[in-house]
Amino acid sequence: MSGHSKWANIKNRKGAQDKKRSEVFTKAAKNIMTAIRMGGGNTNEESNGYLREAVEKARQADMPKENIERLLRRFEERKGKVQAAMFEGFGPLGVPMMIEVETDNKNRTLSEIRLIFRNYNSSLAEEGAVRFLFDRVGEVEFLRQAGDEEIQLALIDKGAIDFEGEVVVTEPDKMMVVVETINKMGGKVVRSEIVMRSKQPVMVENKDDWDKVVEMIEELEDNDDVINVFAGFDYHE
Repeated sequence: MSGHSKWANIKNRKGAQDKKRSEVFTKAAKNIMTAIRMGGGNTNEESNGYLREAVEKARQADMPKENIERLLRRFEERKGKVQAAMFEGFGPLGVPMMIEVETDNKNRTLSEIRLIFRNYNSSLAEEGAVRFLFDRVGEVEFLRQAGDEEIQLALIDKGAIDFEGEVVVTEPDKMMVVVETINKMGGKVVRSEIVMRSKQPVMVENKDDWDKVVEMIEELEDNDDVINVFAGFDYHE
């Protein structure tokens, strides 16, 4: 019996590791596709700074070179058929959500997302009903260190509009300039992406409600056509 338990533990642990690795690759792949779109459909790393940054992050996550090349080929093959869309809705507790997708069949994707909302007693909203609750900004996370005041002053001149711990909030079109400035000044960028930031997050009062919202977001993110899910909520401790 102990042997069986030991094998089950090893299998479960390996399954968890494989799942985590898969999630990292899925996130990296979506970041690459988003970077291509942000660069106007340009799949050349040399001339698309967004893509160069996303590919570098994928490499740091140990994504195989062939996986990255396959993503770039896939985009080129689907280029004329894929359209971007943003769906809006309210999740559990009235949490506002923005779901960014890229799909070759908008009706199919909409139906799949609507079903997820229905399963969580939530509902999609008309265009514009949720968008005004968010600001579109760039976020650049970098490792803080001694002497960061100099970097911070330089970033203000390059388009930084706020600083929150290790995260620099930027104007969307200035994000890559901020990334390049941090790199040139010896800083280490951990993450950079364009996001929709909630202006007034819904405060969640207990862990069960928090888990329910997070579970819904994860289910939405598992959809192949979903690029990003932005949700306006925070935990009230």
